[in-house]
Amino acid sequence: MRRVSARGLLLVSLLSALCAGPALAHSGLRRAEPAPDSKLSRAPNEVRLAFSERLEPAYSKLRVEDEKGNEVDLRDAHVDRTDRLHLRVSLPTLGPGVYTVIWRALSVDGHATEGRFTFRVE
Repeated sequence: MRRVSARGLLLVSLLSALCAGPALAHSGLRRAEPAPDSKLSRAPNEVRLAFSERLEPAYSKLRVEDEKGNEVDLRDAHVDRTDRLHLRVSLPTLGPGVYTVIWRALSVDGHATEGRFTFRVE
């Protein structure tokens, strides 16, 4: 049986790393306002999501539901025209409770991501 030296392993690892193709990027959620799992003393007037890739407006969705699953946003979800990294929706005055943000984002490269998180208004 042949032994492989540490130097040989290092060389193979280095060559593998140099020859690897570029990773395909998917639009990931970078920031949310309100933040996931946040507890707010004052209700927000909007949910704003920031992504890592530009979004395709026709296929990116955002909604906010109350604890019973009813949509409570103003149904004006849209990708920001001046910065296509942002998806937003307006909110009416929300009362105390737990709200769920549900989103689906399609980046311009054709990859879709989706997720959900909650925030609480106290």
